[in-house]
Amino acid sequence: MAKTVHIKSYGCQMNVYDAQRMGDVLAPLGYNTADDMIGSDLVILNTCHIREKAAEKVYSELGRLRLEKEQRAVSGRPMVIAVGGCVAQAEGEEILRRAPFVDMVFGPQTYHRLGLMLREHEKTGRAVVDTEFPPEDKFDALPTAGKIDGSAAFLTVQEGCDKFCTFCVVPYTRGAEFSRPVDPVLREAKLLVGKGAREITLLGQNVNAYHGETVDGEWSLGRLIRGLADIDGLDRIRYTTSYPAEVDEDLISAHRDVPELMPFLHLPVQAGSDRILKAMNRRHTSGDFKEVVERLRAAQPDLALSSDFIVGFPGETDADFDATMDLVREVGFVQAYSFKYSPRPGTPAADMEGQVPEDVKSERLRILQDELNAQQIAFNQSCVGRGMPVLFDRPGSRPRQLVGRSPYMQAVHAELPSSHLGDIVTVTIDRAKPNSLSAHAETPKREAVA
Repeated sequence: MAKTVHIKSYGCQMNVYDAQRMGDVLAPLGYNTADDMIGSDLVILNTCHIREKAAEKVYSELGRLRLEKEQRAVSGRPMVIAVGGCVAQAEGEEILRRAPFVDMVFGPQTYHRLGLMLREHEKTGRAVVDTEFPPEDKFDALPTAGKIDGSAAFLTVQEGCDKFCTFCVVPYTRGAEFSRPVDPVLREAKLLVGKGAREITLLGQNVNAYHGETVDGEWSLGRLIRGLADIDGLDRIRYTTSYPAEVDEDLISAHRDVPELMPFLHLPVQAGSDRILKAMNRRHTSGDFKEVVERLRAAQPDLALSSDFIVGFPGETDADFDATMDLVREVGFVQAYSFKYSPRPGTPAADMEGQVPEDVKSERLRILQDELNAQQIAFNQSCVGRGMPVLFDRPGSRPRQLVGRSPYMQAVHAELPSSHLGDIVTVTIDRAKPNSLSAHAETPKREAVA
């Protein structure tokens, strides 16, 4: 009898990719994907450890699931609860101590072994914990990618991090940097295109550190982008997340030479103060960042930038924060993610002196976000009147409305027939909102009948 699985993903786009691949692993075992965790035979919480209080949010969700599991047990329809992802990697056995009703705990490097975990749990009735970093490449063990949702797809090409920023848990939860070999990446990309993908976003914790092996040596990310651009039917390429110190000339020239590479780049800077960047163990200065941006914009003048910012890092003074504001105003960003610093247990910054008071962090974040929001609104308004190719990949909330993404990752709404789902349509932007654009497509004139 077919069973159902509901996978709830938190956090980054890589978790979205991992959730899709978990579904591919489970499909041959008879599991169909369900939209709701209530009533599902297997529920997987695919967790993220980056955001504040990530673990507590998982335990709160588990508390709600416990009630459902108990009700299912009474009716003779058992529910299996699993916790995967980075919180599982960081917490391990602690999850079972705090939530003993959980059946499986596994890290982001072991989900290819889901079938083995399920069989072991079914055979023994005991909880299974698999958070070791396996010697085998999980990608080699994963099945062929299944169906994709829409006309855009994610493709992980790099995992892990060797940078050890003092605020970040990624090196401890995702492991050392690893780049997938080129041939499997190209095969998966072609498979995704064959299933309807017109846009692929390459994923990695430090995606521009990619150095994939081939029989002819290593390919950089720029070289990989050129190889992907040769795939018939792949119209758009993106990549995230990048590390400023790893932006090389090959990648910059790809922005100049490859029309399929979208003119949008997420490049986290984190702060504008060199003193704070050094305390964060970032391997760039504010000057390095601005020089990289200058070279990128020289290669691709239409490039739009997004970034990440942390305010209130330990020891941050008013002058340090002013340096961040100066960088924001000088560089200009069309989107950005900004957060108050919050300690992550086990990271060096958590034990640093000079922790900034919460009210100071809140006020600095307000000032920063006001500026970033103003920049985003100004950029959106500058798009009004422009013709823009948009990949429409989902229905809108209104009849005959479709929603898509501009080359700059803006959401664009337009009145179009559903037959245009999956199409790239050039539309004219007629209205700008803070977080989206509305547009119209020119109606073709009917030819006169002779």
